[in-house]
Amino acid sequence: MAHRVMVLGGYGFFGERICAALAQVPTFTLFIAGRDADKAKKLAERLGVSAERAVRVDAHSNDLTEALVHHGIATVINTVGPFQQQNYEVPLAAITAGCNYIDLADSREFVVGIDALDERARRAGVTVVSGASSVPALAMAVIDQFLPQFKRLETIRMGITSGARTSGIGTMRSIFSYCGKPFTRKVKGEWETTHGWLDLTRHRFPQPVGLRLLGSCNVPDLSLIPSRYPSVQTATFHAGFASDIGHLVVWSLSGLVRLGLVRSVVPFASILNRISTWIEPTVSDKGAMFVAMEGQGPDDRLLQKTWNLLAGNNDGPSIPCGAAVALTKKLAEATPFPKGAMPCIGLISVDEYLASLRYLDITEIVE
Repeated sequence: MAHRVMVLGGYGFFGERICAALAQVPTFTLFIAGRDADKAKKLAERLGVSAERAVRVDAHSNDLTEALVHHGIATVINTVGPFQQQNYEVPLAAITAGCNYIDLADSREFVVGIDALDERARRAGVTVVSGASSVPALAMAVIDQFLPQFKRLETIRMGITSGARTSGIGTMRSIFSYCGKPFTRKVKGEWETTHGWLDLTRHRFPQPVGLRLLGSCNVPDLSLIPSRYPSVQTATFHAGFASDIGHLVVWSLSGLVRLGLVRSVVPFASILNRISTWIEPTVSDKGAMFVAMEGQGPDDRLLQKTWNLLAGNNDGPSIPCGAAVALTKKLAEATPFPKGAMPCIGLISVDEYLASLRYLDITEIVE
């Protein structure tokens, strides 16, 4: 039987990309879901999906469980952010419906706390995975891949820079929710406080991306790395935009939040999203991600490895979608897969993650 998959927010920024990938898999029966049935139907028509499988479903309504059961869904993918202000009502609805759940959450608290649903998910015999995105799924897969080369891994620094393509408004609100707000990270063995989108730095990515401005970001990895890799003394994450001017605007607003002059950057999300769309043709279409690891090699000498993923042609926004596609394929296979609720770490390899993205303009470089 075909594996029946529903994508919540299926016509949104990430949802559309996931639907486009899943629609190419003949063993899947794809349902495109969202609050606007007309938008779902228009996407279904473009993807060659039956109009009957473009359905109106509100991810946060009381009848979500009923909708999942009615359509016989085996796996539901939740792309409806931002997750910073959400509780676990959607994964709980999936568990009650007896179907697997995957989300693209980037909220540190949401992803790290998902194991609170572990017992319920196990009893229901389903898999609940949070953080199926560039972080923590891809970043942690990279670390796992290179870990055997280290006798002792001590430092992990990670970062992402975008291309010109403007992200969806939900993603921008998620990004801006912690601008100027304090959070902790482990540095030199101690927990220190930093602030969202401050700690301004420059990072040189391999060409043709080159030098980009980055600011500190609050991601699930900052909590997950110390527990998964006890020898690591420093773990940081920074992110930035293709436009230096755009980055400096966000950096400045974050500074005002820290000083208490502005309560939040979230109210500026809509106008900044429109401005980003206007200037998109003038900005580089290239984005990148890096994971830099440092520690002792087998010979006790300093060992440094930096994994890079470069994206051209504005393909960067598709990279966070790779985990959901890869996980859905694995869940549809007959091979055993872990039951319970967990962050998306140790479930897919780098190769499995990137396999569904091979049609994109992406390049791996290890330094």
